[in-house]
Amino acid sequence: MQIAIAGLGRMGMNMARKLVRGGHEVVAWNRSPDKVEEIAGDGAKGTFSLGEMVESLVSPRTVWLMLPAGKTVDDAIEQLTPLLEPGDIIIDGGNSFYRDDMKRKRHLDHYGIHYLDVGVSGGIWGLKEGYCLMVGGEAKIFRHLEPVFQTLAPPEGYMHCGECGAGHFVKMVHNGIEYGMMSAYGEGFSILKASPYGNSLNLASVAHLWNKGSVVRSWLLELMEAAFLKDRDLESLQGYVEDSGEGRWTVQQAIDTGVPAPVIAAAVFQRFRSRIQDSFSDKVLAALRNEFGGHAVVAKDEGKKSPSAGAGEVRPASRQK
Repeated sequence: MQIAIAGLGRMGMNMARKLVRGGHEVVAWNRSPDKVEEIAGDGAKGTFSLGEMVESLVSPRTVWLMLPAGKTVDDAIEQLTPLLEPGDIIIDGGNSFYRDDMKRKRHLDHYGIHYLDVGVSGGIWGLKEGYCLMVGGEAKIFRHLEPVFQTLAPPEGYMHCGECGAGHFVKMVHNGIEYGMMSAYGEGFSILKASPYGNSLNLASVAHLWNKGSVVRSWLLELMEAAFLKDRDLESLQGYVEDSGEGRWTVQQAIDTGVPAPVIAAAVFQRFRSRIQDSFSDKVLAALRNEFGGHAVVAKDEGKKSPSAGAGEVRPASRQK
């Protein structure tokens, strides 16, 4: 299929590569021309404006946005709307708030433009391992685009979650759960580190061990092993942990619907606390975010964010789900 990818960041670039390798015709755009030139070298058609990107597509056109959530997505849709025609499709694959999807769909309905929201998980490993895709929107548009989803996702790794907003809603809760899991690992390794055995325990080996048949095995533990192999005591970074919004939205949704979510709520507040107190537990969270998503960390000696410092240099042999 022919598809445009607008936004060539950590996720968008590798998604474009994966689609090209899967035999799709990819038209790519990014605000910085160096990224466009890079993906053009991998077989995509590079374009240097949204107008040029749209002109390179055959009707009905499909434009997949991989842009920062919020105003950036809204601005891109505003620019694209007069360039597209009835029957064309816009996909938002960023970490958007599901209620924003509903507003965008209502806007695009006036122009006959279809809209899908797709929650994407897989981080910087998605090119190799595949992306988990949570799709919201019209079922017929989902079915039309299934060849794209099949290329991007591992077997059984994509799902039509329901009407508009459902994809990003499921991804929002997914990220809330992720917050809780990461915090539990951070606390556990912090207890190990502070114990009488902390100086002799090899935490990378513990992470590896727990992934061999234990009930807490996971891909996050594989990434934790990789982080400890690169920096045994995580001394090169501070325990400063950002949050990208989904955890807050999940807690707010729990409040709105009266659903108890103490673990996820505590995990969100732990990230707030990490910005004023450096702890080993928070270093674990920072290291994990860097490993799976290439998110910036704060270097210990500089007090500055280091974008994807060392992410992905050590990769455990298998990926447990």
